Amino acid sequence: MSGIILIGAQWGDEGKGKATDLIGTKVDYVARFNGGNNAGHTVVVGNETYALHLLPSGIVNANVTPVIGNGVVIDPEVLFEEIDGLQSRGVDCSRLRVSESAHVIAPYHRVIDKVTERFLGKHKIGTTGRGIGPAYADKINRVGIRVHDLFDEKRLRDKVEASLHQKNQMLIKLYNRRPIDVDETTDELLALGERLRPYVANTSLLLNAALNEGKTVLFEGGQATMLDVDHGTYPFVTSSNPTAGGACTGTGVGPTKISRVIGVAKAYITRVGEGPFPTELNDESGEWLRAQGHEYGVTTGRARRCGWFDAVVSRYAAQVNGLTDIVLTKLDVLTGLKEIPICVAYNVDNGDGTHTRYGDMPVDQDAFMRATPVYETMPGWTEDISQVHRFEDLPATTQAYVKRLEELSNCRISAIGTGPERDHIISVRSLVD
Repeated sequence: MSGIILIGAQWGDEGKGKATDLIGTKVDYVARFNGGNNAGHTVVVGNETYALHLLPSGIVNANVTPVIGNGVVIDPEVLFEEIDGLQSRGVDCSRLRVSESAHVIAPYHRVIDKVTERFLGKHKIGTTGRGIGPAYADKINRVGIRVHDLFDEKRLRDKVEASLHQKNQMLIKLYNRRPIDVDETTDELLALGERLRPYVANTSLLLNAALNEGKTVLFEGGQATMLDVDHGTYPFVTSSNPTAGGACTGTGVGPTKISRVIGVAKAYITRVGEGPFPTELNDESGEWLRAQGHEYGVTTGRARRCGWFDAVVSRYAAQVNGLTDIVLTKLDVLTGLKEIPICVAYNVDNGDGTHTRYGDMPVDQDAFMRATPVYETMPGWTEDISQVHRFEDLPATTQAYVKRLEELSNCRISAIGTGPERDHIISVRSLVD
């Protein structure tokens, strides 16, 4: 029995798709446990590049059963677009299994998401407008629609009507928008449900049975640690738990069945959307990292904010997730730099002319908003490392940089990404027991 959790250790876009695909060659199931189509994974196989949003990254591996767990919010239209796109390229999606208990993003969730974000003005959170937050809000408010509701017309109509009763009042009176029609929405969801039906299963039972049979299950998180609704930079976070604990609640698999927790981190750091970002570079260095790393969102196309590696964030991720391993990605992007800064601590302005130094993540989010990085500098390298497959063959300065990140993160680095291709990776130690 081997349950492996793979999560983002920063603000997302760390290269989880590649890491999942790498480990996925050795696992039997890949289960997505949180988020919706506000996340993006890029998987490169040979000359083919796949941009995935809802589907687990293991979908491109013919030997893996991909699973969408109960913790995911599903927009059926987006799911079918993604399935159609992959099948047109020869990827078999019939193995996909979708939790009957997962919540559904209805058309009105997207409407609410967009109008409320516009209404917030300068206080906007930076949502993608895809309805994820409102769908999770309905889930917590116990007025959500789950996948199995799509197969019972009366129950579905009652739930849509109950949900829209308050939302239409808000749309009309607060936002000056037209009300959403109950019958049209119900009919649309019923039609989507019929197409979804062949994929639906009791995925908690499926995954537990697989683990009991000695199979290996990889639990894949969307977004990342610093976007966790409980442990991230609230309120500039997602609406779910992409940290390791979310894997259990998001799939119905108990924590005693987890053997490894792997965090994925870039050799620098990026963020999309609003919110604090202590090491952000609003200068030529930031533009250079963005250009070298092709830092544009898979889902949104938005330019990512770029900064130097933040060891405070990395230590925090190791702590709240209980990381056993780190996969360090995009090390090759730093090639050509004479010196590479690393953030080792924060200085926080107390507002009275004094500063407090933090070696660990401030609990007070206001303090985090006022944090400025304390850097140490490592020598860089100019050699092409994309074809290196042994750690010992990396330039000495590259080795030193990786070892310093490992030391500062309080977690071993077990694999290193050295380029975009599938084989551009150095395996320091096995990620699968």
